[in-house]
Amino acid sequence: MMEIKDKKISIIGAAKSGVGAAKLVKALGGIPFVSDSASGQKLADSISKLKENNIEFEIGSHSKRVYDCELLVVSPGVPSDAVVIKNALNKNIKVVSEIELASFFCKGKIIAITGTNGKTTTTSLCTHVLNECGLKTYSAGNIGVALSEIAPDVKEDEFVSLEVSSFQLDFIEDFKPKIAVILNITPDHLNRYENKFENYINSKLRIYKNLDEKDYLIMNKDDETLTGSLTSHKSNDLYFSLKEAQPFGAYLLNDNVIFNYDSFMEFSCGVSEINLKGEHNIANAMAVISIAKILKCDNEKIKKALGSFQGVEHRLEFVRKINGIKFINDSKATNVDSVWYALRSFEEPIFLILGGQDKGNDYNKIKDLVIKKVVKIYAIGSSADKVFNFFHSFVKVEIKNSMEEAVLAANSEAKQNEVVLLSPACASFDMFENYEHRGRVFKQAVNKL
Repeated sequence: MMEIKDKKISIIGAAKSGVGAAKLVKALGGIPFVSDSASGQKLADSISKLKENNIEFEIGSHSKRVYDCELLVVSPGVPSDAVVIKNALNKNIKVVSEIELASFFCKGKIIAITGTNGKTTTTSLCTHVLNECGLKTYSAGNIGVALSEIAPDVKEDEFVSLEVSSFQLDFIEDFKPKIAVILNITPDHLNRYENKFENYINSKLRIYKNLDEKDYLIMNKDDETLTGSLTSHKSNDLYFSLKEAQPFGAYLLNDNVIFNYDSFMEFSCGVSEINLKGEHNIANAMAVISIAKILKCDNEKIKKALGSFQGVEHRLEFVRKINGIKFINDSKATNVDSVWYALRSFEEPIFLILGGQDKGNDYNKIKDLVIKKVVKIYAIGSSADKVFNFFHSFVKVEIKNSMEEAVLAANSEAKQNEVVLLSPACASFDMFENYEHRGRVFKQAVNKL
């Protein structure tokens, strides 16, 4: 376990993870100092919490004081190539991610879930299923609550369902979950990885670097990028697949989800018994079923929990039906693959709100689906011109200056039995604090109609 008492620890980033790390360091007797280059206006809530806890901080820039420390903790929003990180490494300061720090002080077992798409849904579903099966489980990580915030409260016989992003994996050394899950790997965040897909893949694969023979790794057998990139590891491997039977893991057979362990069927339930819809969500459910069976959960309790899960806010979330028009909030769709899944989820004609802070998007993947399903695109945010230039030759595209403008226009043009879908394929930081803020603004605009 890492020794914190009386040590100076700098924390880069003052959002949820940074504040959580600072509070944890202080509670353990360390001396935290938080530094964020963003403005005070953006960090008002964080500043209030830091002052409340008598934690020293700076905003607007990173001063030399940052390097007066024995350990530097990085929040996931800070790029790994940021100058402040490079400087610290050049000064031989140990740099770790917030989940690395927090994991040392978490007595419970960590179930770490990563992937390009489906992390939030799978993490939430995992928490729901395990709690319904009688295993006290917390959700944390990229899902909204920093692991640092809850780590000291988790008991040895409890679990953390931890959503882990590639950014959080970039600076782990000893992070070791009991169960690691990789849902899928498709191009995303390439602007953070020198536009090299290989760098992003390697970041994701770090999730299993410390697993041993007592740990488990659950992976998507259908993802050729993932299976083709695996490196040597010691864990027990289980797979899930929508296409073929698995001797160890979950698969689809005649509209039933089966879980095998050593080719023995331990669990079966109908797809209709799972409340989440769409092929991608069946795959997510398979991952959770695998987790539950590793932990020896009761089959009937697993089925009941799968049937009672209500989904995740901002992920294909039904908002309202007005004059027969459905309004759907998929603000969590921050990459092109997420939009591909969203478009496949509806039979009705779609009015699509697309755009935001571009992350190196290639829209060719959804081109055919857009032609087939989308009546019109409303392009928003800093990538609006890129969206317009790519799509306008084969579908109607109109640039809008705000979310409210896009919602009003879609409401006036859509008809009964059509869908207005916010599924941006982009990050939110050009117009909003985060994807949750973007989703709330969309819902507020819809609810004003």
